[in-house]
This record gives sequence, structure tokens and C-alpha cells, in this order.
Amino acid sequence: MVRRLVIFLVSVLVASFLVFWVASALPGNVAQVVLGVQATPEAVARLEQEFGLDRPWPLRYLSWLGGVLHGDLGRSYLTGEPVLGQVLPRLGVTAWLVGLAMLLAILIAVPTGMWAAVRRRHADGFAVSTLSQIGLSVPGFWLGILATLVFAVRLGWLPANGYVPPSAGLGPWAAHLVLPVAALAVVQASVLARYVRSATIEVLKEDYYRTARAGGWRTVPALLRHGLRNMSLSVVTVIGLQLATLLAGAIIIESVFALPGLGRLLLDAVAQRDLMVVQGIVALLVVAVLAINTLVDLSYALLDPRLRAEGRARR
Repeated sequence: MVRRLVIFLVSVLVASFLVFWVASALPGNVAQVVLGVQATPEAVARLEQEFGLDRPWPLRYLSWLGGVLHGDLGRSYLTGEPVLGQVLPRLGVTAWLVGLAMLLAILIAVPTGMWAAVRRRHADGFAVSTLSQIGLSVPGFWLGILATLVFAVRLGWLPANGYVPPSAGLGPWAAHLVLPVAALAVVQASVLARYVRSATIEVLKEDYYRTARAGGWRTVPALLRHGLRNMSLSVVTVIGLQLATLLAGAIIIESVFALPGLGRLLLDAVAQRDLMVVQGIVALLVVAVLAINTLVDLSYALLDPRLRAEGRARR
């Protein structure tokens, strides 16, 4: 556990350096963007000095990193507002979108993947595998647009875009999230279902599963009792990796459905060259992905008793 936490902290430090370096290497002049094309060189130079852009980027990085360690992500170049104050109200929108999409993807993928494995020699199992393969090739944003045309424009069952906070009512809040969550979850469910299918097929070949079946266990109870935990290691690994993909996909989905999340804020900041906001958001997303991967690594010991026994043997 200590080793994993040390790796996490080192990874965060390296990631923060890369984020700042890439943002600093982007072409263009922030001060010129803020002042406009008619600004004089003297005015641009004064604003660069005010922003601290005239200093070498290693010094700017250390200054920014020191602020981040104290909970200060800097101030927007355009508005002068604290970046953290712009990020926090939008963080909940993205968290709900990604969290619900992953939950829905798991609820779809686990039973369908197991069914496709058990029934792989039958027409229904082949159909499930084919549908998951098709789901892999469908872009989430295209699925979102198609769902909007059908369920919002033609049928009028759900709102086409926008967001309502939970405090305004669970019904309106859920209605505004149904389409974006479904669009984001379908692709992830297709990916997870393929891995669940492969893991289930491996379990079906194991002696302990055949012994359980010989002892009178039916197929599904035997899988749930003796196979699910053994499949969980590979499935949890894929879930951790797919969460990073979900965060990237959420940026596009938020634009399609006009959700006021981190993705919309990031795209607006990139278009306006508000690099301090870009750095802050990307740094938060990177830390979130690294934290998730670390939690996945730590969860292995909970899922596999052999790892705990190995750790006690080493001590």
C-alpha cells in the first residue's frame, strides 16, 4: 500500500510538470488574446509582466505548483476570478455524468457479458456478442445526437439539452441526465461486456467451476458463487482504465447536451487561450485518473486473498 501511494505521489508530480509544460508550449500569446489584435506592444508587455509571463517557465511552474499544494489553482487570465471557484460548481455535473454512466455500463455489461459467454454456442449469445461489437464502433456523440432526435425532438419525452441541479427536484434532474448518461454508457458497456465475456469463458474452463457443477450447482448460481470473484480482478482493472476514457468522452457529451460541466469549461478555456483554467482542469482530471488507478491497485488485495497472504509472507 505504501509503495502504491508513493508511486501515486510521484506520478502526480510528473503529471503536473507535463501539464504545465504542454500548456506553456502552446502557440499564441495570452496577453495579446486578452487585449485584442489592436493592442500595442507596450501594452502587451505590461500585461505579460502583470501575469508573470515574462518570467522563465520553470519559475512559473514552481509558483503554480506551490499554489496548487495550498489549494490555489491560480486566477483566470480573462476574468481574474479564481480557477477553483469556476471549477467547483461544474465538478458536480461531470461527477454525476461519469459516475452514473459507469454504474449503468457495469449493470449492463456484467450480465450481458456472462450471458454471451455461457450461451456462446447459441444464437442469443452470438447476438449479444455482435451487439457489443457494434457498440464498440459507435461514437458516443453520434449516439447522443441520434437519441436527442428520437426521444427529445420527435417523441418529446426528455429534454434535449441543459442541466437542472438535484436541489431543483430529482425528477427534472434525472430527466436532463438520462440521454447524456445513456449515450456515454453504451460504448463503455460494450467494452466491458467483451472483457466480462472473456473472463467468464476462462472461469468456465476451471476445475473449481466444473466441480461446483458436478456437485449440483446450476450454471448461473455456480458462476455467481464461485466465478464472479475470480473474474473481478480483470474486470476491475478494465473499469479503472475505462474511467479515464469516460472522462475524455464526457467532454464531448457535455458539448452535445450543453451540460455546464468541466468539459464545457475546458473547451471554452482552450478556445479563449485561458491557460490557467486549462492547466487547473487538466491537472484535476489527471489526478482523478491516477487516484482511480491507485484505488484499483489497492483493491486487488481485497479481491484476491492470495495477495494478502503473499504480503504477510514477505513481512
